[in-house]
Amino acid sequence: MAAQAGLAKTALTLQPELSGEMRYVARQPILDLQGRVHAYDLLFRNDPDVILRRDADLAVQTMLDNEVIFGLERLTNGLPAFITCTANALVEKSVLVLSPGLTVLGVPGNLEPEPRLVDSCRALKARGFRLALDDFAFRDRPNPLLGLADYIRLEFTRLREAERQQLFREAPASVAMVAQKVATYEDHRKACSMGFTLFQGDYFCHPVLLKKRKVPANGRSHFEIVRELYHDPIDIRKVGHLVRRDAALTYRLLRLVNSPIYGIYQEVRSIEGAITVLGEAIFRRVVSLAVLSELNGDQPSSVLHMALVRARFCELAARKFRGDADEQYLLGMLSLLPAMLGVPMEEVVPILPLRGQVCEALAGTMNPERKLLAWLESHEHANWESCDRIVKTYGLDSKLLVECYLEAASWAEQPSIA
Repeated sequence: MAAQAGLAKTALTLQPELSGEMRYVARQPILDLQGRVHAYDLLFRNDPDVILRRDADLAVQTMLDNEVIFGLERLTNGLPAFITCTANALVEKSVLVLSPGLTVLGVPGNLEPEPRLVDSCRALKARGFRLALDDFAFRDRPNPLLGLADYIRLEFTRLREAERQQLFREAPASVAMVAQKVATYEDHRKACSMGFTLFQGDYFCHPVLLKKRKVPANGRSHFEIVRELYHDPIDIRKVGHLVRRDAALTYRLLRLVNSPIYGIYQEVRSIEGAITVLGEAIFRRVVSLAVLSELNGDQPSSVLHMALVRARFCELAARKFRGDADEQYLLGMLSLLPAMLGVPMEEVVPILPLRGQVCEALAGTMNPERKLLAWLESHEHANWESCDRIVKTYGLDSKLLVECYLEAASWAEQPSIA
C-alpha cells in the first residue's frame, strides 16, 4: 500500500493541472484462446485542444497522469494494461510512474529503432515492464526491438502470407501474437489458423446468429422469473416456485447470496430466506445476476462480464440523470442476450419484461431510454465523437458518465459468478 501511495504522489507532481482534463477512459479486452480476458488495452481521451494541437507527447503525459490517478488496478482488476507510448515517453522514462508488474508498454511500429530507444526499452524491461510492438512494421534489416518484445500486435487482415511467415520465423518463440480488430467469429477462426493466440475486438459480442433458432425453453422460464421480480411487491411464493424449478439457477442464487460481497453473516438455505435477509431490492439484483449467468451458458465469461458492466453503468447513470435505475439496469443487462443465446434480438424482445419504449431501445431504436446504453456502446469502441454527440443531444455530463463507468467496471469484478 505504501508503494501505491508513493506512486500516486509521483503522478500528481507531473502535471496536476491536467488531471481534471481527462474526459473519457475506455478499456478494450484482449482475450486468449479460451475467451478469457488476458489483459486490457486502455484508451484515454484528453482535452480536445490537446488532440487538435496534435501534441502527441503532451497527450501521452496527460494520459500517464490520468492512469495513475485513476489507478491501473481499478481499471484492470490486476490484469496487464496495454498502454501506447511515444518515443519520448520511453526514452525520458516518463512511464516509470506506472507499475511495472501491471504495465505493457506499447512501442509504435513506425518508430526507428535508434540506439537510445533500444537502450531505454532494454532498461525498462530490466525494471519489470513488458513491451508490445504495435502495428509491427516489416523492415529490410533486422529490428533489435523484436528481441525485446513480449507481444506483437497488428491487424491480422492486413498481414500477407509471406509477411506472416517472416514474422513467425524472426520473432522469438516467447512472443505472444495479438490479432487486432477481430470483429466476427469468422475473423477469430481465421486468426487462430494463422497462429495468433490473443485477440482484440468485439467478436465475442457478435456470434453467428441463426434466424430460425428460437429462444431455448429454459431462457423463456428465466425471463418469466425476471418479469415477476419487477412486480412491486414481489410475490415471494410465486418467485420461489419458479426459481426452485431450475436446480442450476437455485444453486447459483444461493451461492451468490452466501458470498462475502453481500455481507450476510448467516447461511441462507431457501429462496424465501434469501428474500427475507436481503430485502426485495437486493434480491432482485441477485436473482437477475443468477439468471444472466445461466443464460450465458457456454459463452465466454467476457460476454457476461460486459453485460454486468453495462447493467451497473446504466443503473448508476440513471440515478445521476433522473432515470429509472431498475429499468436501466435491466436494459444494460439484457443488451447482450443475442451473444449469450445465439438468437437475434428480434426473437428475444417480445418475451422481455420491459415496457414498449425500452424494448424498442433494446432493439436499436435511438430514443431517450437508449441514450445511456448508446453512450456506453460508443465508449466501448472509443468512438469519442459519438459520445460527444449523445452528451450534447441529451444534456448529459461527460465527467459524471466517466465516473459511473469506472465504478461499474470495478463493481463488475466483485461477484463470484463463474
